[in-house]
Amino acid sequence: MQNRIRESVIIALAILGFGLLLYAAMMHVKDRDRVVVVRGLAEREVAADFVIWPIVYKEAGNDLAALYDVVQNKTAALEKFLQENGVENGEISKAAPDIVDTDSELYGGEKRPYRYVATVVMTVASKNVDKVRALMEKQGELLKQGIAFSEGDYRYRKVYSFNALNEIKPAMIDEATQNARAAAQKFAKDSESKLGKIKTASQGQFSVEDRDENTPHIKKVRVVTSVQYFLED
Repeated sequence: MQNRIRESVIIALAILGFGLLLYAAMMHVKDRDRVVVVRGLAEREVAADFVIWPIVYKEAGNDLAALYDVVQNKTAALEKFLQENGVENGEISKAAPDIVDTDSELYGGEKRPYRYVATVVMTVASKNVDKVRALMEKQGELLKQGIAFSEGDYRYRKVYSFNALNEIKPAMIDEATQNARAAAQKFAKDSESKLGKIKTASQGQFSVEDRDENTPHIKKVRVVTSVQYFLED
């Protein structure tokens, strides 16, 4: 009889212990399901470290040979101007003049004042952005030599870029993650909880854009991280 009672007690204790373990496991799972998702933002303004400057001018005339000579002389003067102001030969590229015969493009019989129009493009590509920007302000000096730049053509717009993104990525990711954690801690405090470990985290794509349309040489770098934290009682 006593053996049966002992066996019954052992079975009851085992069932109770299993139940307690099951309850604890269920509560643990429940706690682990309590999460908060936050996003952290990091932004920086940086100076462009590379510039492409297409220099465009046009010449017109009725004598093709004479027009060619004028283009050659002005192109040489333009190249000399760039070199004298610190632009290296390796930063300058020249394209052959694009010459249009306007007689072949007549519409409605309208006669144009010049038969030939030449478009000349010389491109400066440099890492020395400040030097090139300063040179852009000296374009007026070329007017004395009869060289007037043609502005406004979207095909030949100035392009500024920032290529040192990898150098600032780690610090920006860290900043964005810290901002996300601060937001999560505020949420945990307001909900009378404690912030647990990270459940998942994802880094958003970096974006590099002009700060505004008037200062394309200044870039805004932006990244957003998304982090999911466990909440604990």
